[in-house]
Amino acid sequence: MLQVDMDISPYIKRVARGKHGSEHLDRDEAKMVFQKLLQSDTDMLQLGAFLIAQRMKGETSAELAGFVEAARETVQGFAQFFAPKGAVDLPCYAGKRRSGHAYLAAAMLARVQGVPIVVHGVEHIEERVTAWQVLEAAGVQRASGLGDASAILAADNIVYIDLAELSPDLFRIYNLRPRLGVRSFANTVARLLNPMSCEGQLNGLFHTPYADYMADANVLLGQQRSLVFMGAEGEPELYADRQKLVVKQQGDKMSRISYGEAGVAMYPRELMDERLLKESLGSMLEGKLNEREIAVVNRMSEAFHWASQGEFPEGWVEQ
Repeated sequence: MLQVDMDISPYIKRVARGKHGSEHLDRDEAKMVFQKLLQSDTDMLQLGAFLIAQRMKGETSAELAGFVEAARETVQGFAQFFAPKGAVDLPCYAGKRRSGHAYLAAAMLARVQGVPIVVHGVEHIEERVTAWQVLEAAGVQRASGLGDASAILAADNIVYIDLAELSPDLFRIYNLRPRLGVRSFANTVARLLNPMSCEGQLNGLFHTPYADYMADANVLLGQQRSLVFMGAEGEPELYADRQKLVVKQQGDKMSRISYGEAGVAMYPRELMDERLLKESLGSMLEGKLNEREIAVVNRMSEAFHWASQGEFPEGWVEQ
């Protein structure tokens, strides 16, 4: 990674002036500041101050694009190893507590149908079951880096890469949440990382205001196409009913899209037994799905097809 020798205190001052005085950074400024903060010897006081200041101010699309560009420089092999044509990037950084990972069942189905899937996330999230915990049980291979991921993807059509191996520097900042007390923009940057430059991306989130920012950041980053949407528990899983928000980004165009409700049970509110949750993907792959899960897998299969091929699913309405 490029070593940046600069004083970032003037930039911290600009973003930390409060509700009426704070300023946004432009894309190049955001990239330079985050390049500095990603260095292992960065000033931790400045890092914490900048993360909290940005949390209070809110990130712009240009800032997010700059942060992502800086983070990509820390990924060994970025822009050297590419996913095959039609591959879909699937960032999983939320985990689940209330229902099985139906979106991963759809991913495994898409993989069999010829869609290469690149899953990335973190191995452990407190009080949640992560994508890796269920994918590991299903026999999906975990890559040690992008070169390894490329080989696994060619053989299996699906691969998991952990943020700790992708970018130890970004992972270090991502992992500060317990000490900061709040989530930082590092979580959003990880979701937008697209480490193997997949043509399509399916990106779930929990806080709806971020949908437009993230989709617009993808425009700035040159992402070919993406769906950014309110996901079940923050994961990239569409709801079968009452889907609140889906933003479609294709090239430099953004639009809202919707689809009809499936008329099935609502997403569960009660916590699911952790053991059953970890085993749920295996059960789904054996065909043991309830009516809601079947509807979700079908909807996500449509989303994977669009992300891979750019063909708009029947029944989806562009607004």
